[in-house]
Amino acid sequence: MSKFGDLIDLEVPVLFNFYAEWNDASLSMTPVLKDVAAALGDKGKVIKIDVDKNQELSQALRIKGLPTLIIYKKGEMMWRQSGELDANTLLGIISEYV
Repeated sequence: MSKFGDLIDLEVPVLFNFYAEWNDASLSMTPVLKDVAAALGDKGKVIKIDVDKNQELSQALRIKGLPTLIIYKKGEMMWRQSGELDANTLLGIISEYV
């Protein structure tokens, strides 16, 4: 979890996408997250975390629904939501923390 700790401490907002390969809603978020990452450039980061490969972290954060999207900045959770969102909505939310 040390890498996760390093990522949440960044000065820019970091959008974490907790997903699973077997979850259709998670898979449909892939192109959306690519668009968000491209639009953000160096103003933020988008990180995908597979819940099956990171069970300890997923349990610690109480990830229940997929996908779960969480924004951290400077070590603090700023926003969290489960379910699909479109790129424009996500960009609007992230822009509050840039």
